[in-house]
Amino acid sequence: MNIGIRVWIKKTKVEIYIPIYLFCLSSSITPGPNNIMLMTSGLNFGIRKTIPHLLGINLGFPLMVAAVGFGLGHIFLLYPILHTTIKFLGAGYLLFLAWKIANSASPKLSNEQKKPLTFFQAAIFQWLNPKAWVIAIGAIATFTTVGDYDYQLLVILSGYLTVGALSMLFWSLLGAFLQRLISNQKHIRYFNISMGIVLVVSVVPMLLTEFKSSI
Repeated sequence: MNIGIRVWIKKTKVEIYIPIYLFCLSSSITPGPNNIMLMTSGLNFGIRKTIPHLLGINLGFPLMVAAVGFGLGHIFLLYPILHTTIKFLGAGYLLFLAWKIANSASPKLSNEQKKPLTFFQAAIFQWLNPKAWVIAIGAIATFTTVGDYDYQLLVILSGYLTVGALSMLFWSLLGAFLQRLISNQKHIRYFNISMGIVLVVSVVPMLLTEFKSSI
């Protein structure tokens, strides 16, 4: 009897990996600010110079998920203005990054200005990324329960450290692959402008939603 209960518990715990990892995959592989920036970095600087950027996201986002899981999400419920403030700060920073991406291949910029994001810049950016906050809060709310909270939170973190990393590597490699196809500097310039516009478009729905909720 006891053996059967232990097998059932073990099976139940293993089964929670599938929906959580699928969620991590779907939220990590889809286009968003991080993936757009990784692909653009891969095209402009190559995969080797993009690795610190990738690792910064891969550490910064799980740390943010852990912070939300251990109480930051509750603080947002008590003080909604704090969450709103972070959203607008993040949107402003994303618009700055969109401008930077659009001009990353401009001949007017010096070599010193043409640099990929560093490990720390990418990690800190997660705390200003509106999509990252939505995903982090959504993952905690959907896949954790009171009875097995700590274990489920660890599974979510492991999902983003593994599946998330592979998803980001895919976008980085895609950018590096496009680098071989787009050798013309003028075409690279057009690509960067397009990615900058896409990044701006990704911010607009969040700003509109926040504006409507405040009316």
